[in-house]
Amino acid sequence: MHSDFLSRFFITILIIIYHTGTCKANIPLSGLHNQRQDTIPENQGLYNGRVWRNFYSAVEGDQFLFLKEFLPGSVTMKGRTFPDIMIMYDIFKDEILTPYKPVGILQLNKELADSFSILFLNKKYHFERIQGSSMEELNGYCNIIYKGGSELLVRYIKKIEKLADGGRYDKFYQLNRIFLERNGKIYLISSKRDFIKIFSDYRKQIRNFINKNNITVLRGDAESFVPLLQFTDTLGKQE
Repeated sequence: MHSDFLSRFFITILIIIYHTGTCKANIPLSGLHNQRQDTIPENQGLYNGRVWRNFYSAVEGDQFLFLKEFLPGSVTMKGRTFPDIMIMYDIFKDEILTPYKPVGILQLNKELADSFSILFLNKKYHFERIQGSSMEELNGYCNIIYKGGSELLVRYIKKIEKLADGGRYDKFYQLNRIFLERNGKIYLISSKRDFIKIFSDYRKQIRNFINKNNITVLRGDAESFVPLLQFTDTLGKQE
């Protein structure tokens, strides 16, 4: 009862803000009116956050993952999953955005959002929020590529290059960091050499597996490490 009251109170405040014009969102996105979220009571627990404003519209490029538009997905808030949600992932600020009538766009409360998924080009990307890691770049929403005996994660990061392209304007650029967790330790990897170094106890077997199966590991491509992780899992089970 108390939670329902807070949700209704929050939405009422947003509506008042919207109509008084004191905090309207700067929304540069087209087609938003066709992507409004539903307002059924069962989904009110999702809409916890604040009105989003785009402070980087003058920067070349954009701060989002994949596309500058909403994509189908789902969000899990404090263990409760809300399916069929339209979302964008701002990787510059590490925030989840969702359209909501009548305020425009909401930036969901990161402290409540445990995980989310995005569907892009018929592929599902699942993100979980990492906290308290000694590796600062790992903290935030990470794409979980593989979970087995070890875990493979990717952290997408965008930064702004000041006065890029001949000093004419600021510009977004993206970095992808690949992390491997094994036996409670976290490693930053980008190449086959990094991988073999971590699994040095299986060095010979891994090299034989790569040569026999013509495995190609691309530098910076997290998906290309998956066959190696699947193979090392089988070795671990044999011990």
